[in-house]
Amino acid sequence: MLIIAEKINIMSKTIGPAMRERNAKPIQDLAIVQVAGGAKALDLNLGPGTKDGPEMMEWLVKTVEEVVDDSVQLCLDTKNIVAMEAGLKVVTKHKPMINSTNADPDVLDQYMPMAATYDADIIALAMTSAGIPRDHNERLENAAMIMMKAMEHGVGLDRIYLDPLVLPIGVAQQDAMEVVETIRSFQVLNDPPMKSVVGLSNIYNGTPKELHTRFGYTFLTMLGAAGLTAAIADSLDKDLMAVAKTIEVLKNQMLYAASYLDDILVKA
Repeated sequence: MLIIAEKINIMSKTIGPAMRERNAKPIQDLAIVQVAGGAKALDLNLGPGTKDGPEMMEWLVKTVEEVVDDSVQLCLDTKNIVAMEAGLKVVTKHKPMINSTNADPDVLDQYMPMAATYDADIIALAMTSAGIPRDHNERLENAAMIMMKAMEHGVGLDRIYLDPLVLPIGVAQQDAMEVVETIRSFQVLNDPPMKSVVGLSNIYNGTPKELHTRFGYTFLTMLGAAGLTAAIADSLDKDLMAVAKTIEVLKNQMLYAASYLDDILVKA
């Protein structure tokens, strides 16, 4: 399971000021420890990126590329399409990922050509500007539009990560199982199955902090059983990463589990 580390975020009380002040060290230190924690991709989140967005994203990509291995993906995360392209242009050593588009045809017509031009993976939300999908059937309809537009613009379906959109359990409890069913249904949309991703922390947003790990670990396990490919999550959470590795073992995605099992025995 691909874990996309979530902490390089403009909203962070420490990383946000570092981005604005072009202070590389806190960002580079965080990138290094997130990869050491098991992340295979780093989310670089500028949010709306309305002020100084293109320049900030360009600087951020170059800053992170200096310190992480070439095998780590850089997941560029901003609503500013100009900033998105500015970042994609300067990715030199790493496979980029676009985070994200939705299923509106006019939005897809903007983002899919960028994915094709810069050979980028792309996260696509199975929703439109009309609002939150009501159930897994509506999510599948939106996924079909995403797939159609990808093929129209020459983007391989293997480059698409479909995001069913996770809603907080505290306000939409019934929707959690709709998401699980959607992930399961993504498996039959194509051969090989479509890739999928969730923002894991969405499930427990707004709940008491002491419940976050319970909801997060349990939901990740349920999604993994349904076929989830990737999660935007905290790679510094050792127990969460152990859950992700256990899912890989049980699904035969980790062929040789000896080192992981040895680690468990040492902790025990």
